Amino acid sequence: MSDWSFPNKGYMESADKMYYQTMNKRDVEERLEKDDIVIIPVGSTENHGNSGPIGEDTFIVSRIAEMVAKKTGCTVAEPVWYGSHPFHHIGQPCTIPLPDDIFIAQLRAIITGFWNTGFRKQIFISMHGQEYSLPVALQEWGKKYQVPAMLYFVDLPRVMGQTLMDKEHGGPYNRPFQHACEAEQSISLALFPELCNMEDAEDTDVHGILPAGHVDRGGDIYGNPIPGHCVVGNAGIECVTAPQGVLGHATEADPEKAKASINKVCDYLVKLHDDILTACPPGVLPPASYMSQRDPEEIEKLLKGPTHGGKHIYTLAWPT
Repeated sequence: MSDWSFPNKGYMESADKMYYQTMNKRDVEERLEKDDIVIIPVGSTENHGNSGPIGEDTFIVSRIAEMVAKKTGCTVAEPVWYGSHPFHHIGQPCTIPLPDDIFIAQLRAIITGFWNTGFRKQIFISMHGQEYSLPVALQEWGKKYQVPAMLYFVDLPRVMGQTLMDKEHGGPYNRPFQHACEAEQSISLALFPELCNMEDAEDTDVHGILPAGHVDRGGDIYGNPIPGHCVVGNAGIECVTAPQGVLGHATEADPEKAKASINKVCDYLVKLHDDILTACPPGVLPPASYMSQRDPEEIEKLLKGPTHGGKHIYTLAWPT
């Protein structure tokens, strides 16, 4: 395990040019020669109670992406601030859900723009419960454009695994991971304590309709038969059953409990980054013949791009 240091300052407006949006055209060209991977944090804007910021999911993935980029030299995209939400989130004040079709179309458009620029190796990371929609965006993009690319979605709770579980299952927490709970608040305190207010932390106890063992909890880390977002009606809508925006005991949060999860996920993302570049160094992709049955000449023009004797990807289709 690497020795990660946190909390750190945020880098979104830093002159370090870690973020794509702070770079200029020459910066991008030079970065692509060294590292053509971009990490795209996908978050949400939702109620996290009185102790956590409304953008908590976004800050978590952005701070983690920054730590990985600082170690590897890859690029981070400014995060996607608004996300997809399951049925039981709808109506909760402070939560701003996007319809799934709009969210998925937005992600496809982001993939296309980065691909056209030269970032054809993309890692999407999320800590928010939208693991049912992000893969759809990647798959739809692949079916639509059928060009060489390396696109990955990493659902961070899946990587954190046991380090995110309760004590009964070998983890550090008193209760199972859910939302704005002891575990999520601990991660937030470890990464951005300046945005947290533990003096106003709240506790709630929310239960499903069926007994435990059928439907998984947050992050689908327990391996129950039914993933947490593959149901409607197993719990009440949260604006009624948990108007606080907290599902669990946020008062029990402690940043020390979260260190193992953060270390583990950062270690994994570095490994993923390094393995991608080992398999396909900057400027190299899997053979087009493996990835597509489009005309090879057309693919070659698309890979060259619009300013190097080829053509842009939007000649295939405008994102819809």
